[in-house]
Amino acid sequence: MSGAPRRRPLGVVTRGTTNPNRLRRVDNWIVATCADRLRAAADPLVVDLGYGATPVTAVELRARLAAGVRRDVRLVGLEIDPARVAAATPAADPPGLTFARGGFELAGLRPVLVRAFNVLRQYDESEVPDAWRTMTAALAPGGALVEGTCDELGRLASWLLVDADGPRTLTLAAKLTTLGSPAELAERLPKALIHRNVPGEAVHDLIRALDDAWQAAAPYATFGPRQRWLRAVGRLRDDGWPVRDGPHRWRHGELTLSWPLP
Repeated sequence: MSGAPRRRPLGVVTRGTTNPNRLRRVDNWIVATCADRLRAAADPLVVDLGYGATPVTAVELRARLAAGVRRDVRLVGLEIDPARVAAATPAADPPGLTFARGGFELAGLRPVLVRAFNVLRQYDESEVPDAWRTMTAALAPGGALVEGTCDELGRLASWLLVDADGPRTLTLAAKLTTLGSPAELAERLPKALIHRNVPGEAVHDLIRALDDAWQAAAPYATFGPRQRWLRAVGRLRDDGWPVRDGPHRWRHGELTLSWPLP
């Protein structure tokens, strides 16, 4: 057989922890925020990088995109561990869902969108910029990377939207009925930010300002945690933070800000 040998996947095997619906918050945000990229694409290809020990979150993402954006969306789940790829393949029953071996190089694919969740959290912070550059270099024109982390049940999450020019937005998201304080989100910041949650850093100022706004909105707790969150995020915007979207997204327990932060 002629031709160049296939490039070795870039990265290391991660722990692979996953749970059904763990990534529902980021999935719903992708459907709402990245739909135009996929609708405009000649080939609506999405990569789920590092889906874990079971393919459930890849299956869920493809279903949500097919229902909410395009029925013909194609999703490829990539894992470095060939055993995980082999185990996932029987789950590829819906048309447009496949699994393959690959890493940050994206197995030679040119997707419009990449979701890489709870992957870089297991790397050193110094390795993050190179991983971003490798993934964004492989994107289709106008493509984007959604990279972040969440807790085991998906109640706390955060992610960055990254393109060829670097991070564009930061999103914090929580299940409001179980949120004690926005300060809890600091534990689930993306790898590029979690060690920067210290005085003098913008993300530390953000978490503190959000927590202060949450405390100031305590009287609205009478009307439920959603109303308290809406009031807190609105105050954050009024104080000059680059808050995006509006109450239609905030009500889901989301806060998206333009990046870089002031």
